[in-house]
Order: sequence, then structure tokens, then C-alpha cells
Amino acid sequence: MPDTPDQLDVIAVGAHPDDVEIGCGGTVARLVEQGYRVGIIDLTDGEPTPASPGPEIRLEEAERAAEMLGATVRVTLELPNRRLFDSFEARLALATEFRRYRPRLVLGLEGKTPLASPDHWQAMQITDAAVFYARLTKWDDKFQDLPPHRIDAQLYYSLSFYDLNPPGGVGHFVHDIGSTLEKKLAAVGCYATQFPPEKQHIFSRLESWAKHLGEVAGFAAGELLASPRTLGTSHLMGALFGDVIVAPPERRS
Repeated sequence: MPDTPDQLDVIAVGAHPDDVEIGCGGTVARLVEQGYRVGIIDLTDGEPTPASPGPEIRLEEAERAAEMLGATVRVTLELPNRRLFDSFEARLALATEFRRYRPRLVLGLEGKTPLASPDHWQAMQITDAAVFYARLTKWDDKFQDLPPHRIDAQLYYSLSFYDLNPPGGVGHFVHDIGSTLEKKLAAVGCYATQFPPEKQHIFSRLESWAKHLGEVAGFAAGELLASPRTLGTSHLMGALFGDVIVAPPERRS
């Protein structure tokens, strides 16, 4: 049996370093703040990219950003930036990490980003498949002999900031990041190679969008997440006035 690290509660997956920070960095930091062990997996190293001297610098930026958010671990897979496709090998690579770190929840990209990187759409399909592959039995030799692991829940975050429609899925909700918005912005700011002076508008856009979502939901700031399955509660008053208690259909008692 191969050695396995301590289990993570949550893994957030991005196509490139900075996807997680931009799309759900506040959520990652908030979960850490609440005592959960959160990891980040980047499917590619994001290189080449126009203003970066090379992958070593980009990886240093990613490590600083992960530290800013409080992530327990950050893993960069060796899949190709700009040529990322949903393939059997890509699914195996990500599912292997899911088996290694055994998260209860996976946060993944949702949908296409027209006029931006098509890698985001491929990353969604890879993540969806890897969540399924992680639990398959009689196939351990495909995953470095790591045992199967069933992931209890999956949520989507979006990078589509030019679309008024919510991310796909059947259950949308705003997650309170009022206490971690500044950490999110600081984590994005770690990517100096990606956000030179002419791209500084990203920070005001992220801040205003987070505050808008928060205002709608009654928080100082928020991030919009979506569930691929209908969410439900067995505690109506708790859901309305306290901690939301939700579960996908097969886990409801």
C-alpha cells in the first residue's frame, strides 16, 4: 500500500495557477478560517504566458498565493497549458490526486469562457470525470495502487465575469466571504506576472462583483457557487436563520 498524506477536507481545482484564487479564493480562505484542511490542484503550470519569465517564477507566485489563502498543500500536474484536453491520461492524473488526498468536497471550474482560455472548459470535464474515476474499484493499478475514494460532494465556481447568467447547475448559492475578501485580493495580487499595471482593473472588478453578490445575499462580500445536484435541507429554520444544512439526494436521511 503506498504512503498517503493526511486527508484533506476540500480540494479546489483550476486549469492554471490563479484560476482558484480568482474564482473561489475567498471560499478557500473562509474554509481554512473555519478549520478545514484545503488543498489546491492546478492542472497545468500556466506556462508559457506573455509576461512571465518562466514556470519557476509562476510556481513561486502560486506558492505565495496558496500561503496567503492558508491552503495546506498545492499540487501542479504536468498537463500542457494551451493544449489541455479532456483525455484518459488527464482524468487519471487528477483522480490519482483525489485518491491520494481523499477530499470530501471538490470545487471545480464551471462552463466555457468565450474569448478567454478554452482550458477552463476542458478542466471542468476533466474534474467531473476524475471525481467519478476516484471511486472506481478493480482499477487501482491505474492510480499508483492508491485505493478508491468516494467524494461526497462537488461544487462549481465560475470565471465567466462577462455573463449575467449564473454558473450551470441546479442549485446556486452565495458563500459568505466577508471576512476573507482581502485575502482573496491579496492572493490574486501574488501573480505579478499575470497582472501588470495595464491589468490592474481585475482587482476592482473582483472586489465590486464580490460585494454585489454579498449585498444580494446579505453579506459584506460573497462568491457564487453552484451544485450539480439539487440541494435540500432537513432544518428549515436553521437554513434560513443559521447554518445551512444541505445534502445531495443520496445522502439525505
